[in-house]
Amino acid sequence: MRTLPMNIATPSTTSSARAVNPALLTALWFGIQLAWGAVLGISLQARSLQLGGASALALYGGVSTAGAIAAAIVQLVVGPFSDRRRRGGDKRITFYALGAVVAAAALIAFYAAPTALTFALAFIVLQAAMNCAIGPYQAILPDAVPASRIGVASGWMAAMQSAGNAAGAILATLLGNTVPLAVTIAAVLLASCAVTVAYLRRVALQPLPAHDPLRVTRPLVDLFISRAFVYVGFYTLLGYFFFYVKNALPPHFAFDATTASGICVLLFTLVGAVGASIAAKPADRIDERIVVTIGGGILAFSVAVLALVHGLGAVPVAIAFAGIGWGIFLCADWAFACRLLPPGALATTMAIWNVAVVGPQIIAPALTTFVLVRVGTLTSAVGPRGAFGLACAEVLLGSLWIWRLPRQAIGK
Repeated sequence: MRTLPMNIATPSTTSSARAVNPALLTALWFGIQLAWGAVLGISLQARSLQLGGASALALYGGVSTAGAIAAAIVQLVVGPFSDRRRRGGDKRITFYALGAVVAAAALIAFYAAPTALTFALAFIVLQAAMNCAIGPYQAILPDAVPASRIGVASGWMAAMQSAGNAAGAILATLLGNTVPLAVTIAAVLLASCAVTVAYLRRVALQPLPAHDPLRVTRPLVDLFISRAFVYVGFYTLLGYFFFYVKNALPPHFAFDATTASGICVLLFTLVGAVGASIAAKPADRIDERIVVTIGGGILAFSVAVLALVHGLGAVPVAIAFAGIGWGIFLCADWAFACRLLPPGALATTMAIWNVAVVGPQIIAPALTTFVLVRVGTLTSAVGPRGAFGLACAEVLLGSLWIWRLPRQAIGK
């Protein structure tokens, strides 16, 4: 199929773009987030416990940091290359397919790894492969969707993220940390990639400006910082939740730590989809700073409750409210990026913007480990509660930082 030059607007391009099906366009995001829901939500911690024993927290911190560094490097390298190809009419499909195939193989190696070293190497390859796809893929909404529909499309992206995370948590809970789980995740990842790629081949992309270089502006810096703080809090919550549940379970409880934490992650992600759907239309109509603040405030309050309560009864309620807040934040977060980042350098800018996601994967365990060591609770049962206290402060700071964005930058 012949591709039109991207700096030329045509009636057929506009008409096709308006008819874009966001469900098919965002299918790959479901597969990616299903993998992360299983791996980052449950399996990375559980496998660290299997292979690290008493040093599980230290192994988790080291492996997650190394993987996040690999992810950041790959995105920063792939992003500019992807943008150059996009300006020549390419649809970035090669990056999606290559990343999904290598990631599928790395998933099997991650779950089959017999030693801490092979486990770490598999996770690093998994992060690198996934981010070969993720960097270019994060530009897919502005590539294919008109600006007037970005909020709704962002809601779909956030809903796919929550639904994928939920499905990953279910699979990890039901199948355990096994090779059959890896094969299942890999199959879904490849199938979701095939759906998006097949559909994208038929979609005419949005026209690009003739010249739209990457510029570092104050709004972009403030958006980056706000996002980074919220994600540090999120990854602190996600990374230490398994250990929190393990310490909170009474003797002879009906579920083990893997199952109990899996159920909670499932609840978090399912209600996250509800939060995203609530925020989708408001993100097109009102100031996104308000949406971010509401979502972040709900999330921070819920994490504070988890840090303070000692009984299991309040945990599901707090997790449910945290998920709603997270879904609201995600929808506004996507909408912000699609509106503020330059369309001619989307993958490059989003690679930088996504350092505000990858960076927190490095910062969260490193900062939390440092603090817990300093206060002497790294190996105690109260360590995860201290981590949640940090998470609450980090999310609040990010939610408030967004108000440094001037109103004119919002475009509303």
